[in-house]
Amino acid sequence: MAAKNIKPQQNDAILTILWLCFLTGTLDGIAAIIWNYFTNGSIHADIIFKFIASGVFGKAAFNGGAEMVLAGVIFHYLIAFLFTAVFYPLYPICDKLLRNKYLIAIFYGVITWLVMNLAVVPLSKIGFHPIKVQVALTGIIILIICIGLPIALIADKKYWASKFTPLK
Repeated sequence: MAAKNIKPQQNDAILTILWLCFLTGTLDGIAAIIWNYFTNGSIHADIIFKFIASGVFGKAAFNGGAEMVLAGVIFHYLIAFLFTAVFYPLYPICDKLLRNKYLIAIFYGVITWLVMNLAVVPLSKIGFHPIKVQVALTGIIILIICIGLPIALIADKKYWASKFTPLK
């Protein structure tokens, strides 16, 4: 019964957030795999996702098998969903302040990096680790491209389209 109370705009926003979550999570996951290849000379997607799972399960995640890889993938998409669910509805406010979707994308990417590296990771079982400038800058650029840009571009398109939709 509650589903009948959802307005079409709310339903559209929910669907947009869900597919944006899938898009941003996938782009960021692919970027992590590519970055791993360029820094280590090989592709170890399983280790990347076990590392993510280690935020909850600690070092035991690295001794696990497919279940830890799956847990890492689920956590990865959950994090992508949370950032998308926060940033997407904030777009109109950011647009009023920054007035440029590309600046908003940069803002979103930087905020994502800061939250992940100064709050989420240190508070997880991974713990705080020293931040290297080159690694940080690479991470920020990846998050701008994979998280900030898709959310800002889609939110901008939806936001401006809704402003010029005739009222019924």
